[in-house]
Amino acid sequence: MRLCVITVFLWTFASFAQIEVVQFSAEFLKENEVSLKAFKSYETKTLYMSKESAMFKKLDIKYIPTLILFNNGEEIIRVESGISLKLPDNAIQRIEEEIEEIIDSKF
Repeated sequence: MRLCVITVFLWTFASFAQIEVVQFSAEFLKENEVSLKAFKSYETKTLYMSKESAMFKKLDIKYIPTLILFNNGEEIIRVESGISLKLPDNAIQRIEEEIEEIIDSKF
């Protein structure tokens, strides 16, 4: 029984590790970034245009800040600020809803 519980736990942990939330921004917009603390169970990072310009170009980041949720390296959802330079009020909620769908699909 213990082995079964441990196996399920490890499989679940490995599945969550494949979920990544990335915030694309610029140093001059730090006040418009959102806290990624809500996603502390997953991989998170904030990339800045001045340091990661190749990644911005590769992913065709047009607005900053932008949040992207990845699962197994595949883009699941992109939440962009638009010309306001401010993410929508429901940006975190939208990412959380998509994460729930990913997790639910694994069971």
